[in-house]
Amino acid sequence: MTDPSLHHVGVTVSDLNRAVDFYTDTFDLTIVAEFAVGGAAFAEAVDVAGASATFIHLDGDGARVELVEYDPQGAALPARTLNRPGTAHLGLAVDDVDAFYAGLDDAVETLSPPRTTESGTTICFVCDPDGNRIEVLDA
Repeated sequence: MTDPSLHHVGVTVSDLNRAVDFYTDTFDLTIVAEFAVGGAAFAEAVDVAGASATFIHLDGDGARVELVEYDPQGAALPARTLNRPGTAHLGLAVDDVDAFYAGLDDAVETLSPPRTTESGTTICFVCDPDGNRIEVLDA
Protein backbone atom coordinates (compact mmCIF):
# COMPACT_ATOMS: atom_id res chain seq x y z
CA MET A 1 0.00 0.00 0.00
CA THR A 2 1.20 3.52 -0.72
CA ASP A 3 1.31 6.15 1.99
CA PRO A 4 -1.77 8.38 1.76
CA SER A 5 -1.47 12.14 1.64
CA LEU A 6 -4.21 14.72 2.09
CA HIS A 7 -5.49 15.97 -1.27
CA HIS A 8 -8.52 18.06 -0.27
CA VAL A 9 -11.34 18.58 2.19
CA GLY A 10 -14.75 18.59 0.52
CA VAL A 11 -17.73 20.74 1.47
CA THR A 12 -21.11 20.16 -0.20
CA VAL A 13 -23.04 23.37 -0.85
CA SER A 14 -26.42 24.24 -2.33
CA ASP A 15 -25.29 27.30 -4.31
CA LEU A 16 -21.70 27.16 -5.57
CA ASN A 17 -21.43 30.83 -6.51
CA ARG A 18 -22.72 31.95 -3.11
CA ALA A 19 -20.31 29.56 -1.35
CA VAL A 20 -17.33 30.73 -3.41
CA ASP A 21 -18.17 34.35 -2.57
CA PHE A 22 -18.34 33.44 1.14
CA TYR A 23 -15.04 31.52 1.27
CA THR A 24 -13.11 33.98 -0.88
CA ASP A 25 -14.50 37.08 0.88
CA THR A 26 -14.44 35.77 4.46
CA PHE A 27 -11.19 33.77 4.37
CA ASP A 28 -9.40 35.25 1.34
CA LEU A 29 -9.03 31.78 -0.22
CA THR A 30 -8.18 31.75 -3.93
CA ILE A 31 -9.67 29.63 -6.71
CA VAL A 32 -7.18 27.12 -8.10
CA ALA A 33 -9.45 24.82 -10.15
CA GLU A 34 -12.98 24.66 -11.56
CA PHE A 35 -14.53 21.59 -13.20
CA ALA A 36 -17.68 19.53 -13.61
CA VAL A 37 -18.11 15.76 -13.44
CA GLY A 38 -21.03 13.59 -14.52
CA GLY A 39 -21.79 10.29 -16.17
CA ALA A 40 -22.54 6.79 -14.97
CA ALA A 41 -19.15 6.15 -13.34
CA PHE A 42 -19.43 9.30 -11.22
CA ALA A 43 -23.04 8.58 -10.22
CA GLU A 44 -22.06 5.06 -9.19
CA ALA A 45 -18.99 6.27 -7.29
CA VAL A 46 -21.01 8.76 -5.18
CA ASP A 47 -24.01 6.40 -4.96
CA VAL A 48 -26.48 9.03 -6.22
CA ALA A 49 -28.58 8.03 -9.23
CA GLY A 50 -27.97 10.34 -12.20
CA ALA A 51 -25.59 12.56 -10.22
CA SER A 52 -23.42 15.24 -11.71
CA ALA A 53 -21.55 17.95 -9.86
CA THR A 54 -19.70 21.19 -10.29
CA PHE A 55 -16.53 21.69 -8.27
CA ILE A 56 -14.35 24.61 -7.29
CA HIS A 57 -11.07 24.05 -5.48
CA LEU A 58 -9.77 26.81 -3.25
CA ASP A 59 -6.24 27.19 -1.90
CA GLY A 60 -6.07 27.50 1.86
CA ASP A 61 -2.30 28.00 2.13
CA GLY A 62 -1.55 24.50 0.90
CA ALA A 63 -4.74 22.84 2.13
CA ARG A 64 -7.17 22.49 -0.75
CA VAL A 65 -10.84 23.15 0.04
CA GLU A 66 -13.23 21.56 -2.45
CA LEU A 67 -16.66 23.16 -2.80
CA VAL A 68 -19.13 20.93 -4.64
CA GLU A 69 -22.70 21.50 -5.81
CA TYR A 70 -24.60 18.34 -6.79
CA ASP A 71 -27.40 17.82 -9.27
CA PRO A 72 -29.71 16.45 -8.04
CA GLN A 73 -29.37 18.11 -4.67
CA GLY A 74 -30.19 16.11 -1.56
CA ALA A 75 -32.38 17.24 1.29
CA ALA A 76 -30.97 19.67 3.82
CA LEU A 77 -29.60 18.15 7.00
CA PRO A 78 -31.52 18.62 10.24
CA ALA A 79 -30.19 21.14 12.75
CA ARG A 80 -26.46 20.61 13.09
CA THR A 81 -24.52 20.37 16.28
CA LEU A 82 -20.84 19.59 16.41
CA ASN A 83 -21.27 16.69 18.83
CA ARG A 84 -23.42 14.59 16.45
CA PRO A 85 -21.62 11.58 14.99
CA GLY A 86 -20.94 12.19 11.31
CA THR A 87 -20.79 15.95 11.69
CA ALA A 88 -17.73 17.41 9.99
CA HIS A 89 -16.10 20.79 10.14
CA LEU A 90 -13.36 22.62 8.32
CA GLY A 91 -10.53 24.12 10.39
CA LEU A 92 -8.80 27.26 9.15
CA ALA A 93 -5.97 28.98 11.03
CA VAL A 94 -5.58 32.76 11.15
CA ASP A 95 -2.93 34.98 12.74
CA ASP A 96 -5.37 36.57 15.19
CA VAL A 97 -8.78 35.02 15.89
CA ASP A 98 -10.01 38.08 17.80
CA ALA A 99 -9.13 40.41 14.91
CA PHE A 100 -10.66 37.98 12.40
CA TYR A 101 -13.88 37.86 14.45
CA ALA A 102 -14.00 41.64 14.81
CA GLY A 103 -13.70 42.01 11.02
CA LEU A 104 -16.47 39.58 10.13
CA ASP A 105 -19.37 40.81 8.04
CA ASP A 106 -22.51 41.13 10.19
CA ALA A 107 -24.25 38.56 7.97
CA VAL A 108 -21.80 35.77 8.90
CA GLU A 109 -23.37 33.43 11.47
CA THR A 110 -21.15 32.52 14.41
CA LEU A 111 -21.60 30.04 17.27
CA SER A 112 -19.88 32.27 19.85
CA PRO A 113 -17.24 34.95 20.16
CA PRO A 114 -13.62 33.74 20.31
CA ARG A 115 -12.84 31.60 23.34
CA THR A 116 -9.51 30.33 24.64
CA THR A 117 -9.80 26.64 25.47
CA GLU A 118 -8.05 24.64 28.20
CA SER A 119 -5.38 23.72 25.64
CA GLY A 120 -4.52 27.42 25.21
CA THR A 121 -5.89 27.63 21.66
CA THR A 122 -8.23 30.50 20.80
CA ILE A 123 -11.11 29.36 18.59
CA CYS A 124 -14.43 30.47 17.20
CA PHE A 125 -16.83 28.77 14.84
CA VAL A 126 -18.55 30.40 11.88
CA CYS A 127 -21.10 28.94 9.49
CA ASP A 128 -21.07 29.17 5.72
CA PRO A 129 -24.34 30.00 3.92
CA ASP A 130 -25.40 26.31 4.06
CA GLY A 131 -24.64 25.97 7.77
CA ASN A 132 -21.36 24.07 7.29
CA ARG A 133 -19.18 24.70 10.34
CA ILE A 134 -15.76 26.29 10.07
CA GLU A 135 -13.47 26.35 13.08
CA VAL A 136 -11.23 29.41 13.07
CA LEU A 137 -8.20 28.99 15.28
CA ASP A 138 -4.90 30.70 16.06
CA ALA A 139 -2.14 29.85 13.61
